[in-house]
Amino acid sequence: MVSSSAKEVFIQGITHSGKVFRPSDWAERLCGVMSQFHPAGKAPGAHLGYSPWCLPQVINGVKCVVVNRALRDYDVMAWDFVLNFARDNDLQIVEACLLPDEPAQSPQSPPQPE
Repeated sequence: MVSSSAKEVFIQGITHSGKVFRPSDWAERLCGVMSQFHPAGKAPGAHLGYSPWCLPQVINGVKCVVVNRALRDYDVMAWDFVLNFARDNDLQIVEACLLPDEPAQSPQSPPQPE
């Protein structure tokens, strides 16, 4: 069950029994199907990229699909489709928030003697 306060849901490519879900491109396929759901609506060429509400990611070596709650607000049937896909395939679902990558910092040089 997904709480109503979750900002994002991570569908992990691992079943509840711990097996890796196949085919290996399942996340890209699912996100490709969901590409038509876009904040800009049915804009020309929108199908050429993923929806910002449903993105494939690899997190800690596990293929995942990150589904933003805004998809539910936009189209509840699309939201249900994605979650039912996970349930039907016995995939693990985790509520979380994807944090942006931190900018790379250059290593600091040691202090110079005066």
